[in-house]
This record gives sequence, structure tokens and C-alpha cells, in this order.
Amino acid sequence: MAILVFGDSNSHGTMPLAELGGVARHPKAARWPDVAARALDIEVISEGHPGRTTVHDDPIDGVHKNGMRALPAILESHRPLDLVIVMLGTNDCKARFGLRGWDIAAGVGKLAQVVQASNAGPGGGAPRVMLVAPVPVEETGILAEMFQGGRARSRAIAPALRDEADRLGCAFFDAGRVAEVDGLDGVHMGVAAQQALGLALAEAVRSMLQEGTPC
Repeated sequence: MAILVFGDSNSHGTMPLAELGGVARHPKAARWPDVAARALDIEVISEGHPGRTTVHDDPIDGVHKNGMRALPAILESHRPLDLVIVMLGTNDCKARFGLRGWDIAAGVGKLAQVVQASNAGPGGGAPRVMLVAPVPVEETGILAEMFQGGRARSRAIAPALRDEADRLGCAFFDAGRVAEVDGLDGVHMGVAAQQALGLALAEAVRSMLQEGTPC
């Protein structure tokens, strides 16, 4: 069994930033996808790209940050996959995009539909999908201006994404229930939050697999 995590810097394991341009990562064992992999004893492939959006070309950081552009190739590269976990939306909260929570959830939904239409699952079928609402951001530290208005936007994602998951027949998990961002930059998680999220998602995946929940 193999699980793909399609995410951004918080799945990459980026450490909270004291200054712009930082690239330091938490140790591999401390990143939430690896925490989940150990708890589940299942292969978890982490495709976390710092700055990744759902479906938007970033006019400053580049078009390669667009998750929609990257996802088809990643699915083909790692197939067969039993489950794809999509945890995106944080970077869509940047002021430059001017999006609402509903818009961000709809972008995640488009990615889910790409997975559902793929042949990246066992036997050439489609993998199951779990949509994860990201940990809400705070407007603090070095990233406060970049994420101006992001506190409210990010908190509007979870209810909208729950509805989107129901509409598409995907599993849903709200990361904000179990983890929070570090106050240093208001966007990235510290070690304790990474650990908590990894363990909670492992339990959610375990329950989903045991119950045979469609997704």
C-alpha cells in the first residue's frame, strides 16, 4: 500500500521563518508525513513544495508553484497509489490572490477531480482521496504582510472544504483541530504541531481503511 501526500511547505517540513528566504527543514523523522508513515507502517510519499498553490500561477514566485500543473506528472511518477492526501490552500491565502475560503476549497476540489480521473491507483483505477483543510494562519512575524487578511481567509477554508469533499465523495480532515502554526512566522508548524498532525492523520487514515469509507 502507498499513500501520496500532495502539499506545500508544511508537508515539506519547512521550519518557522525568522527572515524571508529561509530554506531550513525539520529533520525528516519530525515531518508529519513521516510521523504518519511510522504510525501506519505504510509507505507515505511526501510531495510537499514550498509556495505551492492549488490551481493558481504565482505572479511573483513563478508558475511552477501551481499545483494543477504539477499533479498529473506526480501521479504518473508514483503510481500505483492507494490514497492521495491533498493538503493545500495556505498559499492561496496570500493577499496577492484575493481569494475567499470558498474559492480556495474549490481549487482543492479541482485537484481531487484530477486524482479521481487518473489511472494512478491499483489496477489502473483511481486512488482514493482525502482532502485536508490546512492549519489556519496567523498574521504575525516576517510573513504578516504577505498574508494580510489570511487569518480570516484560512479559517473559512475548512467548512467550505468539508462541503467540497462531501460533493466529490472524498474523505475530509481538518488539520486545525489538532495543530497550530508557530507564532514566529504565523504560517509554518513547529515540531510539536508536525508530530500532532502526523499522528492524528494516521488515525484518520486507519479508521478510513478499516471502515471502508469511500473516498
